[in-house]
Amino acid sequence: MRRLASLILICVLASFLVPQETDAQGVLNGIYVKYRDQQRKPIPYKPLREADVMWSKFIMRRIDLREKLNEPLYYPTKPILERMSLIDLMLHGIKNEGLTAYASGDPGEEFNVPMTWREIEEKFDVRNDTSQVMDVETGEMIDKVITKDLNSFEVKQYLVKEMWYFDRKYSTLNVRIIALSPIREYNKEITGDMSAESIALAEESAGEATQRQLFWVSFVEFRPLFANHEVMNPYNDSERRSFDDIFFKRKFASYIVQESNIYDNRNINSYSLGQNTLLESERIKNWVFNLEQDVWEY
Repeated sequence: MRRLASLILICVLASFLVPQETDAQGVLNGIYVKYRDQQRKPIPYKPLREADVMWSKFIMRRIDLREKLNEPLYYPTKPILERMSLIDLMLHGIKNEGLTAYASGDPGEEFNVPMTWREIEEKFDVRNDTSQVMDVETGEMIDKVITKDLNSFEVKQYLVKEMWYFDRKYSTLNVRIIALSPIREYNKEITGDMSAESIALAEESAGEATQRQLFWVSFVEFRPLFANHEVMNPYNDSERRSFDDIFFKRKFASYIVQESNIYDNRNINSYSLGQNTLLESERIKNWVFNLEQDVWEY
């Protein structure tokens, strides 16, 4: 009897400790209390020593969010309740969670220069412009301040820096993501403070998309934030992956754009063009894949 009473008491106390998913009016928005996502933790890595790494190589990949498999990283373009895109989640972590963004630099120098929130806004061209508009009451031209918003939906690609390594302790080829870098794709605007030469160049390239690398973030630092935010599952709302699941389980499409090499870690497109660039990317991918097969004897 005492055991039953203790069990009932524990259940009652647990019901008060569970965070409630309610709206502003205190009404449960659903048929059960959903709290698992807020308590998720990143999948821990296996312990790794320098002596265990028999071989390693840095690889740089590019994720294009316009590919079908990568759509969960891009949508929604504006936050919907707790759901948000990868870039909106990263910006939220930088602005509100105290996470750090670093200025884009040369390979090996991704984490040298921390960035402020204002510097990130400048990367998105967030500014106040003054424009001449007509006053409807007086008919005179007056100055009006126009604020350009931060358009996170302009981020269409990501760079992923990762290390592939062979662990002699487990005799397996593994990979760990080191850093992520969003790439903004936008059309250049012609402003009044540009030089005549710059305006002419902007007019020539009108309609052509410009790519701009924004910043770097440490994947390990952002993993707890990624693990606590779910990604839309179009087939089952009760079983959704987190952003950490997508990266940890490699549920994204990408292609190789760079490998560590003796030529200042140059990009593939610096020594190949067109279809040859894709073939070189596939060659590097197959070479890394076959490395694990070649260490075994049958």
